[in-house]
Formats: sequence, structure tokens, C-alpha cells
Amino acid sequence: MSGLVVVGVDGSDSGLAAAEEAAREARARGAALKVVHAFVWPAMHVPLGPSPLGPPGGGLRNMALRAVAEAVERARTAAPGIEVTHAVVSGEPLTVLEAQSRDAELVVVGSRGMGGFVGLMVGSTAVHLAAHGRCPVLVVRGERRADGPVVVGVDGSPAGEDAVDFAFAEADLRGAPLVALHAWTTWNAPLPAPQGAAVPYANPRGALAAEEERLLSEALAGRRERHPEVAVEHRLVHGATREALIEASRSARLLVVGARGRGGFTGLLLGSVSQALLHHAECPVAVVRGAAGRR
Repeated sequence: MSGLVVVGVDGSDSGLAAAEEAAREARARGAALKVVHAFVWPAMHVPLGPSPLGPPGGGLRNMALRAVAEAVERARTAAPGIEVTHAVVSGEPLTVLEAQSRDAELVVVGSRGMGGFVGLMVGSTAVHLAAHGRCPVLVVRGERRADGPVVVGVDGSPAGEDAVDFAFAEADLRGAPLVALHAWTTWNAPLPAPQGAAVPYANPRGALAAEEERLLSEALAGRRERHPEVAVEHRLVHGATREALIEASRSARLLVVGARGRGGFTGLLLGSVSQALLHHAECPVAVVRGAAGRR
């Protein structure tokens, strides 16, 4: 067995769902699973053990241990036979999971949590990890489906190539078809026309759509040969990218996007489309950042 999948848990239902999904990912990859709980309380200088007036099983440390034990049990039930280790790591959750991502091929988190992730919603935990993690991040949200395709957002950017690689591998692991979705808008505006003349256009009718179809085909080139068992659908959508991907998520088992793509502002680590999907997609979302997709 090689490889490692890491899941961040905190005792919430969302964290337990993430543990189950991470276990299935580990089994499909032939990887080990590590269940991690970020224990923030030592930094707060508060008592960690049980209260003298309370039950011996009380206290913050015991609460953390129970959260991890329950997540390990759920993981082993979801994917019997996988190797599972666990750790309670002192530190702030975002920092802990970012450090864990250095040795992992995938980090899995829930869309929101409690306990060790007190007050942190998807807007902080998942977005931070997607922007700074050293491997792809899978955010478990929406409805889990046993059927339906893996959908990947394709934009033709160099950064997006890693998301395409990851999506093909995921579709292969899951025995799922792949929908490669590219959304585009009519960015070319009519040129000013001389007095009395018809308004000319920057491109002949249909040329822009043909160019976008070519971009989609080129972005997928070579992947079919490496994953011959994956059935691939090209889906070209004339419309806004985030709305098209959210719509596709309603029937998908997994949505894959790059952290940033074509048109992103230099210096931003996570694009607006990726952030929108982390908040609004109706299935689990994997965000692949740069060369992390090849790990």
C-alpha cells in the first residue's frame, strides 16, 4: 500500500461524512487513511482534563479523543480493510491541515464543522486549504451520489491542466463517466461601422464557438489514451462558468475545478468560480491547485 489520504475531523456530522468519503477515496487509491483532529485548546491556556466535579470521561482532551475514535470507526465501516491511523495535533486547524497536506495525495474536509473547527465555515477552512494546500482538497458537501458523472471545469489555462488530470484519474478510480465542461461568453463586441454601412463583427458567425470547441478538445488531448476506460462527454456551454458548473453539480458525483484559471488576477490563489462552487455546489467539490494535481 502506498499513498496517504488525510481527513480533518471535529466531531460534527459534516466531519463524520468527510471521514466516510475519505475512507472510500483511500480504498479506491490503495492508500492509507489518516484521521486528524486539530486541538486548539492548549493554545488557549484552558484546563484540558475532566473537571473535579464532573465525570472522569469529561474534559476537552477526552472530547477530542472521542471525536477521532468515532471518525475512525465510521471510516472503517465505510471502507473495511483499509489502513487507518489517527492523530490529535495541537494547533489551529487551518495550519494543522495545511501541514498535513505536505505528505498527502488528498486532503478531505467537511463543508462546515464545530469543535476543533469552532466557528469556521466552508468560507474559511475549505477556501484556505484549497488556496494553500500542497495537494488536491476534497470538500464534502451537497448530496453524495453513487452514480452520475465526474464533472471537470475546463478553461484551457495551464493551471487547469492539473485539474483535468485529476478528474480523469478520479473518474477512472470510481468507474464513472467524465463530463468535460467548458463555458464561454461572447466577449467579442461589434466594431464601429462607417456611416450607412452594416455593422461588421470581429469574427465570422460561429467562429468563436468553433474556437472554444477546439480549446476544449486540446485541453483533453492525451488523457483518453492514459484512461481508455473512461467515457468522456464534451459539454460546451454558452453562458457563465459558475452557473454552468453549479447546474452540472446537481447530477454529478464529483465536481473538479482548478484553484485559478483563465482570466484570474495575478497573485490570487483561489479564483471566484472555485470559491462560488465551494459554497453552492450540490455535490462534493475537489479543488486542484497547480502542480498539486500531479501528486
